[in-house]
Amino acid sequence: MTTQKSAGNDIEIVQELKKAHDSIVGEIGKVIIGQRTVIDELLISLLSRGHCLLVGVPGLAKTLLISTVARVLELKFSRIQFTPDLMPSDITGTEVIQENRSTGEKAFKFVRGPVFANIVLADEINRTPPKTQSALLQAMQEHEVSAAGTTYTLAEPFFVLATQNPIEQEGTYPLPEAQLDRFMFNLWVDYPAPDEEEEIVRSTTSAYSASPNVVLNAAQIVDLQALVRRVPVADHVIQFAVRLARRTRPKSDDAPQFVKEWINWGAGPRASQYLVLGAKTRAILDGRPTPDIDDIKAVASPVLRHRLVTNFNAEAEGVSSSEIITRLVGETA
Repeated sequence: MTTQKSAGNDIEIVQELKKAHDSIVGEIGKVIIGQRTVIDELLISLLSRGHCLLVGVPGLAKTLLISTVARVLELKFSRIQFTPDLMPSDITGTEVIQENRSTGEKAFKFVRGPVFANIVLADEINRTPPKTQSALLQAMQEHEVSAAGTTYTLAEPFFVLATQNPIEQEGTYPLPEAQLDRFMFNLWVDYPAPDEEEEIVRSTTSAYSASPNVVLNAAQIVDLQALVRRVPVADHVIQFAVRLARRTRPKSDDAPQFVKEWINWGAGPRASQYLVLGAKTRAILDGRPTPDIDDIKAVASPVLRHRLVTNFNAEAEGVSSSEIITRLVGETA
């Protein structure tokens, strides 16, 4: 697939991207059984220049999925296993003393850490203290790393996927709401369907080893990220996204009664931005030149579910943020 930055052939690029999207899903499907929704949402987040938080129990092939995406897109992949003793320098890199053999002079040299990759998997990010979490979150926000007074720019595209285990919460450091807000999507990786699980067992216990082909590369992805920003959006679609985000705030005039009863804090303006970006990317991956309200609705749950702070009433009644979002989307016109 060839991508260029001129606005004149954007429609052609969108049609090419739809074919590329189908090829990407097909190549990933050689290794990953099922998880189509998660794959699509990962690609939407990547092309929107966002980052993802993946929540799922161990053993659901989250790491294999992400490494496979990196192979199909020919991107440098790095995995960081977050532990309580992990230091910020273990992520960003550190300075070491190096001796020049010819002159005998000693000087500091910066050794780059695992964050210097295109796709970074932050495995169990809630296992490490806030100081180390913030080192990664700063890189996510700024796309650069500072060490000893020098700033190093990270290679593009730069995409962070952080995983959390929803079961074991003892001895963890949950991400504060302000830091959760930096993730575009919160994706739930669920158990496979019975037929998918049978296929997983069949394929992983045989001698067959799948080898996915490369579909896109880093330069093409950067061009496509720029294309997403050029996608036009109708005013009524933007208005719907803003209205949906504002209705999650219990103190908003047009917030429904159930939001006022169940939510302490709603989504901020970043949610509105990600709703529109996600809708734009979803549209062009589907071969359409502009998004509609259905695209906003389709990305509402992964965008909003980690941005709503529910209260005691919701917990007492067993109401989850996902249920609130589903009801809110259905009642927002």
